[in-house]
Amino acid sequence: MVRLSPAAWDDPVVQRLTAAQQTELRGRYGPDSEPGVPPSAADVAIVLLATDDDGTPVGCGALRPLAADSAEIKRMYVVPQARGRGLSKVILAALEDEARSRGWTTLRLETGPKQPEAVALYARAGYQPTSAFGHYVGDRDDWSLYFERSLA
Repeated sequence: MVRLSPAAWDDPVVQRLTAAQQTELRGRYGPDSEPGVPPSAADVAIVLLATDDDGTPVGCGALRPLAADSAEIKRMYVVPQARGRGLSKVILAALEDEARSRGWTTLRLETGPKQPEAVALYARAGYQPTSAFGHYVGDRDDWSLYFERSLA
């Protein structure tokens, strides 16, 4: 059983998880591969931390506001040893619920072609391909895929 709880972006556990996610992505895309503007405590509104029954951190996800009616999913991550249990679906559904509670009717995200498991997760959840948005407009585009979903 996984437990989701709110956390701060700069919480040390969240930072360890997001650092692990970035290390994994650099292994797939190379050292200078983060498009857009990295999230920060100043611009992330919601962070959810997933832990196992024993308190072991197993995943996280965050939302960064884009406009009055939309937000961006940031740093969705499940540790390798906890994958295959459906945790990413649980985290994504909880982020969507948090977005709805704030009146955000659209969620957007950036991922890449070397993350087929992420692309499949978002497609199964109803996210549709879209064009670059926010910080990504005019950014390097050779490894970015953009998706969005209406929550209304």
